[in-house]
Order: sequence, then C-alpha cells, then structure tokens
Amino acid sequence: MTSRREFIRQSAMAGTGIWLSKPLFSWGGSFNDKLIVGVMGTNSRGHYLARMFAQLNNVEVGYICDVDENVLNKTTTEIEKLTGKKPRGFKDVRKLLEEKDLDALVIAAPDHWHAPATLMALKAGKHVYVEKPCSHNPNEGELLVAAAAKYKRVVQMGNQRRSFPRVIEGIQELHNGIIGRVYFAKGWYANARKSIGKGKQTAVPAHLDYELWQGPAPRKPYQDNLIHYNWHWFWNWGTGEALNNGTHEMDVMRWGLGVDFPTKVVSAGGRFAFQDDWETPDTQTITFEFANKTAMLWEGRSCNDFDEMKSGRGVIFYGEKGTLVMPGGDDYKVFELGGKLMKDVKTTLQQADATNTMGMGEKLDSLHLQNFADTIREKSKLTSPISEGHKSTLLPQLGNIAYRTGQTLYCDSATGRIKNNKEAEMLWARVYEKGWEMKLEKS
Repeated sequence: MTSRREFIRQSAMAGTGIWLSKPLFSWGGSFNDKLIVGVMGTNSRGHYLARMFAQLNNVEVGYICDVDENVLNKTTTEIEKLTGKKPRGFKDVRKLLEEKDLDALVIAAPDHWHAPATLMALKAGKHVYVEKPCSHNPNEGELLVAAAAKYKRVVQMGNQRRSFPRVIEGIQELHNGIIGRVYFAKGWYANARKSIGKGKQTAVPAHLDYELWQGPAPRKPYQDNLIHYNWHWFWNWGTGEALNNGTHEMDVMRWGLGVDFPTKVVSAGGRFAFQDDWETPDTQTITFEFANKTAMLWEGRSCNDFDEMKSGRGVIFYGEKGTLVMPGGDDYKVFELGGKLMKDVKTTLQQADATNTMGMGEKLDSLHLQNFADTIREKSKLTSPISEGHKSTLLPQLGNIAYRTGQTLYCDSATGRIKNNKEAEMLWARVYEKGWEMKLEKS
C-alpha cells in the first residue's frame, strides 16, 4: 500500500515529468515537509553550522547534542533567539537518534566521533552531514562508503569548496584545458597557533561528560589542555593539521588533477615550533604521485603564518600552457607561461576568511548545506558524495601514515590501499574502546 508521503512524492515527481522507480536515496517525507536536523558537537564549528542550518528555507534545527552542558545550553538558547523555537537538548547521540522525526544528523564533534556517529545515524535511517575529515582512519572511510550505499541515505562531507561557484568554474576551466595538460598542484595552509603547553591531569569539570566525549576512543586520563580544541593535536582523538585543514586543499587538488588514489606517498615534518604536549606535526609536507603522470604537494605550517600569497591557504595548478591559482576562497586567477595575468575571477558572494576555525563565510558555506538539504528532497545531486569525501580524506591519512612510519608508501591506484608494508598497514584502522567498535552488518 502506498503511504500518503510516498503518494505526495510520486505526484510531485509526476508533475515535473520525472519518475524515479528506485531512487538512490530514500527520503521519508514529501517535498513540502520540513527537514528536521540535529547538530552534534556545537562548541565552535558545530555552533556555526547550527546557526546556518537554522537559516535555511524549510529546515528546522530541532535538536542539539553536546556532552558539555554549558555548550549545550548556549547553543539551544542561541537557536531559540534566532528562530523563536528552542531545540531539544541531548547529551548522548544514541538517544537523539531514537527520535522518529529526526531526518538528518549534522556531526561536528571531534574527529574520532565522525565515522562512528555517521554509521550510527545511517543505521537509524538518518541522513548525515559530517564535517571533514569524514573519518579518523582509512578503514572508517571505507566503512562509510559501504554504509551509505547499504542504507541508501545521503551522506555529505563538509568539504564546502565543492559547492563554491567560482571554484567549480575554475576546476571546469582546468578540465577544459585553459592551461593545457595539468601535471602538478601545490596546496598550503599557514597559521600562527600558539603552544598548548604541558597539560596537568585534573578532575573533569562538572559540566563535561568526559566518558561520553571519548566515546569510541580508547580511554586516556583527562588533562586541562585538551578540550575544547587542542584534541586536534593528539593522535588518540585528532588527526593533525593535515586533516584538520589540509583536507580542503588536497580535495581541490585531487579534483583539479582528475585523480582518485595515489601510487606513491612521502611525508616529512615534525613538532618543531614548541616543546609541549602537541603530538602531530606542526610543520609537514606531503607529496603524492598518481598513475596518470601527475603529482601534488601539500605544505602545512601550523605555527608560522608567513605566506607570500597573503591568503593563509590555497592551491596552485601548473600546466603546459600556464598556471591557475585559487587563493583559499572563491576566487581564481589564470596566468600564461612567463607570468602574464590572463584571467582574474572574483567571487560575487563574499570574501573568505581563510583561516577562521568557524567557517569561510556564511554566504559561501551555506551553499554546501543547501546542496545537502536539496539532495535529501531529491531536488539536486550531491556536490560531494561520501565516496568522494573518503578519497580526499584518505590522501592526508596516507600522508600521516607515511610521516608516522618514516617510510615511503606505495599504494594501489584503484583502491588507495598500501602495498607490501606491514608497519604502515597497522595504521589503516584503529583500536576502539570495548563496546564501541564500528561494524557493518552483512545483508
């Protein structure tokens, strides 16, 4: 028997002359239904995302989830001021996912939560917008690609440049041959982060559920220089600057070069700027070679923001006939060989704040969120399906594996998997706290 919602959906499709006998994704409501989202992890980027989702047409932020009571209260109050309706608050995402009217989960919790929470949401029948990186390790990324296909839900990663109009235009120019055959790309990220010092083991603040904050990760004692941001620099929870920010540049470079997985990966760097608890490199280069005779290089400098391009981050493509520069936001320039400016394209939306931890700018970032909502309603196609998000996340993950092992990695160009290196292969997956293991049930 056809449900009312399915009848409305089919009628709407018939009215536009479009019929989908077996849609790739499953949307439980009609095109007139409000999309109800919940946002998980709202201290910084998540607070920003909650505000932006709340301002999308016919989208309601119905739920906020955070393990910090202070953050939870702050965000629910903020959304109430913005919309006139207070979201319900949850501490445990597993309880949130039991809500029947929840359509989509937005995940901006720490990196070690990204893939486990995504899988939980998919199993609960929810769509997912997950911040980059989509996974803490390569195995998790592979699981998410398989899970999205199995459960037929929309999964979008927060590599929002995939939805920037001028970036899309610039990549198309590359593919159309504006600088001839493109053979090399260089990306960079530069910031002036300070030392995190030497943390002290202290009592967990009363407003924080540290046990739930750790969730899938093996247990470590609480220390006072970890939460809310510095977890990025600890391998147990974070993934370093290469994934925290480099994912964006590596995604654009991979897109422009038209490649998927590398054949060779090399990385160098270390914690050079300060002597403190920071475990991941603050200075790092990662070099990739691909089977189509192209290569790319990413340079990350977390603690020295000198940048000759004066943009904080960006990407440069080198080709047979010239060079195309994308300096971090939604602009690009094309130069002939010899350096003569051939084309200067500026955004019509807003200038981006390239190193702002909250976001690039609401007018730009909201395009990616709108694409996610429109795809759920079957009105659009994802600009960054999880299959692409995983490929771009895998690149810096391979870079970190090369860095941590001190070895050159050779990879299968069809899958990205590491070849003939047992030490490196040990870092393909992680150990989980007992009871939190990620599993994809067989059909």
